[in-house]
Amino acid sequence: MKKILLIPDSFKGTMSSLEICGIMAESIHHHYPEAEVVSIPVADGGEGSVDAFLQALGGEKVTVKAQDPYGQEIDSFYGILPDGTAVIEMAAAAGLPLVGENRHAEKTTTYGVGQLIKDALRNKCKKLIIGLGGSATNEGGCGAAAALGVRFINKHHESFVPVGETLKDITAIDMTGLDPLLKQVPIITMCDIDNPLCGPHGASAVFGPQKGADAECVEMLDNGLHHMADIIKRDLEKDVLLLPGSGAAGGMGGGMAAFFGSRLQPGIETVLDTVHFNNLLEGADLVISGEGKIDTQSLRGKVVIGVARRAKQSHVPLIAVVGDIGGDIQKAYDEGVTGIFSINRVALPYEQLKLRAKEDLRLTVENIMYFMKHMR
Repeated sequence: MKKILLIPDSFKGTMSSLEICGIMAESIHHHYPEAEVVSIPVADGGEGSVDAFLQALGGEKVTVKAQDPYGQEIDSFYGILPDGTAVIEMAAAAGLPLVGENRHAEKTTTYGVGQLIKDALRNKCKKLIIGLGGSATNEGGCGAAAALGVRFINKHHESFVPVGETLKDITAIDMTGLDPLLKQVPIITMCDIDNPLCGPHGASAVFGPQKGADAECVEMLDNGLHHMADIIKRDLEKDVLLLPGSGAAGGMGGGMAAFFGSRLQPGIETVLDTVHFNNLLEGADLVISGEGKIDTQSLRGKVVIGVARRAKQSHVPLIAVVGDIGGDIQKAYDEGVTGIFSINRVALPYEQLKLRAKEDLRLTVENIMYFMKHMR
C-alpha cells in the first residue's frame, strides 16, 4: 500500500469526520508505516463545514460580527481557502444551536448569513461556497438577500426584512440594489436534500417542527413560502417552488437560487470538486469512506456513493466503514463500493455502542489492514 485516501462523513452524534480520519490513519500506519495517507474530512454544509474544508486544504478562518437568528450581534466566522474561495456555513449565523430552546421558526432571520457573504465579497474572495444545514430559520433566505441589498416591499410601499410570519406581507421584490460584487463571483450552494419549497415534503412541513413550529405554525409558514415563491416568479421570473433542494434550510435553497442565481448541488460533489479529488486519485491504491449508516438513502448521492462513483471511474477500490448497514444496499456495489464493513462488533443498543465507537472503529480498520496484508 503506497497511497490511501480517507474521505469519511461524520458519524452523527458519535465522531466527526476529522476524528474518524485520525483514527483510520493511525491504524493504517500501524501496518503500513510508509504509506501516504491523505485525509479529506467531509461536512455536509452544516456545522463544521468551514473547519472541514480548512483542515483538508488549509487557509484561514475569518472572524466577523454578524446578527444571530434574532438580530443580536455575535462573533461569527467563515473560511477563506488558499485559492480565494470563501466557505460559509449558514449555521454560523442562523444555526439552531444559536437559539437554544428559544425556537420560533416564524421569527428568525438569515440576515447574518448575508453579512458573512458581504464580508467575503469585501475580502475579494473569488468564489463562494455556501453550506446549508442546521438552520433555525424558515424565511426563504430573505434576510440574507436583504443584507445584500434586495428590497422587499409591503402594501404601504415600505421596505422591510421578512421573517417566516411576515413573508405573506411581501407585495414586490426590488433587485436593483443587489450588491454588484455578487455578479462577479460564482456561488455554489451545498445542499444535501432534494425537498421542494412547499407542500408535505417542503421546508415547513418536514423541518419546521424541529425549529419550534406546531401544526398551525407550519401551515402559516408553508403559505408564506408559497406566497414568496409566487412573487419571485412574477418579479424575478424564476420558479423555485418545485426546485429540488429549494426546501433546504427553511427555504434558503430556493432563496439562494432566486436572489443570487446560485447553483444547488450535493455537498459531496462540492467537496470532491474543491479538493480536486480526481487528481488525488492518481496513484491511489485504496479509498476508505464511511458514514453513520449506509442504506437506500445513501444511494441518492450521499458521501459514500458520491466518492465511490469517482473512485470507480479511476478504477480504485473503495471500502466503506460504517456504523450500521441497512437493507437493500446491493446497488452500492454497482456504484463502485468494493466492500462494506460495520464497526458494530457487539449486539448492544446505540446509546451503549456510541460510547465505544472510536475503539470499535480503530479495531475494524485494523482488521481490514490485517486482511489486506495477507492478501498481498
